[in-house]
Amino acid sequence: MKLVMLVLLLALVSLQYDLWFGHGSWNDMIRLENEVVKQNASNEVLVQRNRALTAEVKDLAEGKDAINEMARSKLGYIQNGEIFYRFTPPSTLPISTESTEPASTLTR
Repeated sequence: MKLVMLVLLLALVSLQYDLWFGHGSWNDMIRLENEVVKQNASNEVLVQRNRALTAEVKDLAEGKDAINEMARSKLGYIQNGEIFYRFTPPSTLPISTESTEPASTLTR
């Protein structure tokens, strides 16, 4: 009888070992669930990027307004009859090289 109990106890321990520490164990399942959560977050970022790219392709395919806007912002496109104005902040204006001395002190 003791031998049968010992065999059954060893069988139970060997089955429980796989459940707790082997392949497909609780720890393995928790690790895989965490990886799935990370992958889903990564996929959501990629889905948003794909939606933005799809919308941009649709705009470019349907009308010239999107093409004009992109050419203006990225290539500096100016249509015929338009005048281009460039405004620079005062801190980036070139320093004048003219002399500040009165004209009477200048020699020729």
